[in-house]
Amino acid sequence: MTNMSLVTTFILTGLPHSPELDTLLFGIFLVIYALTVVGNLLILLVITVDPHLHTPMYYFLSNLSFIDMWFSTVTVPKMLMTLVSPEGSPISFPGCVAQLYSFHFLGSTECFLYTVMSYDRFLAVSYPLRYASVMSGRTCALLATTTWLSGSLHSAVQTTLTFHLPFCGPNQIQHYFCDAPPILKLTCADTSANEVVIFVNIGVVALGCFFLIVLSYISIIHSILKIRTSEGRWRAFQTCASHCTVVLCFFGPGVFIYLRPGSKEAMDRIVAVFYTVMTPLLNPVVYTLRNKEVKKALLTLKDKVAYSQSK
Repeated sequence: MTNMSLVTTFILTGLPHSPELDTLLFGIFLVIYALTVVGNLLILLVITVDPHLHTPMYYFLSNLSFIDMWFSTVTVPKMLMTLVSPEGSPISFPGCVAQLYSFHFLGSTECFLYTVMSYDRFLAVSYPLRYASVMSGRTCALLATTTWLSGSLHSAVQTTLTFHLPFCGPNQIQHYFCDAPPILKLTCADTSANEVVIFVNIGVVALGCFFLIVLSYISIIHSILKIRTSEGRWRAFQTCASHCTVVLCFFGPGVFIYLRPGSKEAMDRIVAVFYTVMTPLLNPVVYTLRNKEVKKALLTLKDKVAYSQSK
């Protein structure tokens, strides 16, 4: 990566808001971040210790919880720093590169993982008798590894396209974390080619994944309608409803920010909160409140802890 930059430090300006709201927003986002980390750690713990949850669906869910925990950690702490510093939060040039790479690495990996999870649900609902043999442990590990490697490659392309340009002027990033669109506005070179390539790169990944997810769920709905009993249909629908909820909350804001013509900085920063702050929190909330197996495993874990403490 060629670095012709004269800028050694960027300033993250944070969310657009009134200064009087600094303390309130800091408290709200700190609580959300703490709940996100604790909630996703709890899901990882429950899936690890409960043998009943050692299935493909929960294997992928544990990957999702791990991603969401770090996805939030990449952006929220810096956002909190911007709320306690009126002048903005400084971040070094290498730190900004690392944050952009980590953000797109985790975000694109999550995008690929949602696609794999929809395929898993498609097999479970449409081919229940063949499901166990098709989704073997080796297949699950291969699919998960592929999502991580694909996310790493996608992020490397994004990061290289963004930071190979020279930065020799302003250093204030109109955002609460380092992201490609606001960073490209600070370069002292023509960015039109970069913007087109980044747009196409994100568009192919996001829309491609979303198309495959929609295709999977069309097939799932078709299979659900074939189930004769209403109880069976409802159970199959519940299995997929939580996944659909999180997928829509993740893809909706992302498409709005990266795949629409033009850019409004204030609006982009507010919308970004939904998939950088809210979606990682939704994962433990949706998958625990809407999932009987996870709730049962949590109660079992609670009883074990209570029993060990009473001894």
